[in-house]
Amino acid sequence: MNLPTSNNLPINKLVSVFRSTSATYKFYWLLAIIELVEEGHLKLEKRKIFARMISNSWYTINYFHVSYGKQDNIQMAVERILNAEVLLTIDEKKQSLNQRLETSENKVTIKELMHFDKNVPHWFLTPWFPKLAGETDNAHCKRIYADSQSFLNDSLYALHKNFISINPIWIDYLRSNAKIIKDFCYWNLTLFLQVRNPNVPDIPNKLIKPAIRNSLAKQTNQYWKPVFKEIGHIDCIFTDTKLYFDEKNYALDHFVPHAFVSHDLIWNLLPIEKKFNSSKSDKLPLFDKHFHKFYELQKLAFEINKQYSSSSKYMDEFLTIFPSIDAFEKDKFSNTIQPLITIASNNGFLFMNE
Repeated sequence: MNLPTSNNLPINKLVSVFRSTSATYKFYWLLAIIELVEEGHLKLEKRKIFARMISNSWYTINYFHVSYGKQDNIQMAVERILNAEVLLTIDEKKQSLNQRLETSENKVTIKELMHFDKNVPHWFLTPWFPKLAGETDNAHCKRIYADSQSFLNDSLYALHKNFISINPIWIDYLRSNAKIIKDFCYWNLTLFLQVRNPNVPDIPNKLIKPAIRNSLAKQTNQYWKPVFKEIGHIDCIFTDTKLYFDEKNYALDHFVPHAFVSHDLIWNLLPIEKKFNSSKSDKLPLFDKHFHKFYELQKLAFEINKQYSSSSKYMDEFLTIFPSIDAFEKDKFSNTIQPLITIASNNGFLFMNE
């Protein structure tokens, strides 16, 4: 993916920012800047930018448990701020999260935000101000601050103690290409995170909190309703409670949490007791304890739907597991589910007994 060209701007320097990255801060720093420029800000307070860096990574880290690497300061900051700010939740709305981070007087929050000032603002400008032979890091930092304030080398912004100022020659470009630049950031961030999460599915869709989770009403009515109708009731595999379609004492839920798989494919959905679903959250099932019941229920539902609606799009979803819908093979099903649970556990998801 490339950025739009320009006849009078050093776009190559902006592109080269991401060529050597050992952490995620550059991606989130630029994303925050573009968002604030879109909102009309050209003199950007550093704390406001740092707050955006945290809020833009908040859901990816806290809800989806995507690993940023053991040494990544953003991941550590998000985790520490979540523990320090007792009123903040994992799925906090971005606007309220930004406001809280920008105004909080919590010492931990302030420390974590301002930690980014040690390196992020000036090292981002390294393509415009390369390090000189024999120059120390401290001398290089001071030179970047000094030279950027006169927008030397057409730098993207000028650095000051508590804020940055966008270079006027960059304003139109940033505003008119904001979406493309953000997509460029997310594309590079995806490549960075995929290397560190090789077995985690659907990284791109875990970078931005969806405005609203998809409804499972169609899966309920078009796939599971015929099962209820055929057998009368379904036993919850976790609580053994009898579930009835008309009584609506159930909720359609993901066996392997949605926060990990990031999809609503029918082979990972099942009706469970509504009260239990509220307390289950995104915890993992115990494979040895729960898989057999899950398999038996899925197989029964599969056979009923195959009999009455073999051409249903939901039947096609099983083709991601089986070579055909002729049979529901336990080994193939197990070989799909068990690794997902193991990988999710390795990424920080807890089991139901934890």
